[in-house]
Amino acid sequence: MLNGLDQVNWARLTHAYGPADDVPDLIRALVSPDAAARKKALWKLNGNIYHQGTIYEATAFAVPFLLEVLTAPECDEQPQLLSLLTSIVTGFDEMWLPAGLPVAEHRAAAVGGEAILAAAPRPGDDDFDEDEADYEYVDGLPDEDQARMFAYIWVRAYDAVRAGVPLFRELLTWEPPVQCMAAYALAWFPEEAPESLRALANVTEGDPEGVVAATASVAMGLLGGRPVVTLDDPRPIARWGAAIALATVDGPDAGHDVVDELITVTAGSIGDSDRVPFLEGNVAAYAAGALRLTGDGHAARTFGALLARIPSVSGSSAFHVVKETLRLAFPSGALPSGTGYADLDDRQRRLVDVLAASPSTWLINGRKFGNFSALVGGYGLPAASEALRTYTETR
Repeated sequence: MLNGLDQVNWARLTHAYGPADDVPDLIRALVSPDAAARKKALWKLNGNIYHQGTIYEATAFAVPFLLEVLTAPECDEQPQLLSLLTSIVTGFDEMWLPAGLPVAEHRAAAVGGEAILAAAPRPGDDDFDEDEADYEYVDGLPDEDQARMFAYIWVRAYDAVRAGVPLFRELLTWEPPVQCMAAYALAWFPEEAPESLRALANVTEGDPEGVVAATASVAMGLLGGRPVVTLDDPRPIARWGAAIALATVDGPDAGHDVVDELITVTAGSIGDSDRVPFLEGNVAAYAAGALRLTGDGHAARTFGALLARIPSVSGSSAFHVVKETLRLAFPSGALPSGTGYADLDDRQRRLVDVLAASPSTWLINGRKFGNFSALVGGYGLPAASEALRTYTETR
């Protein structure tokens, strides 16, 4: 097993922390009999070949070995390994939801990137500064060439993970946690849609709650297919998945029953589920995002449902819910500098009032949530609840 691992010149490749010569030992550790060693290796790989949404030249070389590990008898972290492989493809999936991953656009953007990457200094070259990695080279490139190079790195890694699609389909027959992550992984490969849709349609559930059905349904919608479960399913999370899929496929032609189901979930009828891979399990925010696909006719109802939910959420849930609410309230984006509270329209004032009156919504684990503050500040609003309260008083 992993016989080809030493045939890759890892020392000449880079990841988030410079030369990638630590990668082969980390991959071998994934099949260690020591569970702690396996978890530590997976944690480190989540920080070097994939780092906070970014991938590197070494990433594509590591992927075939990760796929080999995925079904090894010694591996007991299939869901986590599938999560890493999917993260390599998507970064943060909120960037692409609810519409799906525009693979063709990425492929077009990557044209010419191979030569730019080939010219980059590498570990062992006289002009390679390990402390700076290849940042000097990258920073010296025109923006267009940087974009081409990074797109090429992504396409190469994407296609490496894409080679695992047949394996992901096989994993749909495993236990529910693996089924969910395999369905989630399949959702991002539209070029493989026909066979994947057939596999997803035949998923056998051992999950009475319906999370497997919901995840498979959402994946089917992103691949252009209709879900097997229906809006009559007695399981709330399965109905959510069906509604998401139907909104994704039908868009403005989605039926009133689809919209009603999504509105209900947006209002909080289902709590967050850490078993749902999409959007970190924030089913309400995904429902609100899917409503965008059904057209503007339901915007007022969606906004009302989201607004009512804001005071009861915090952390990542608050981030996703408020992000959707801000999109509805500020369709033109950030406010011009100097815009006062009195200059806001009714919908914008209502949102600002709720945010100002909901200090816990700005927190994560009881502490200030920087990403949330940046989200609100990105619309030209004060980036703290206290400052926002003061802003509302300047009538």
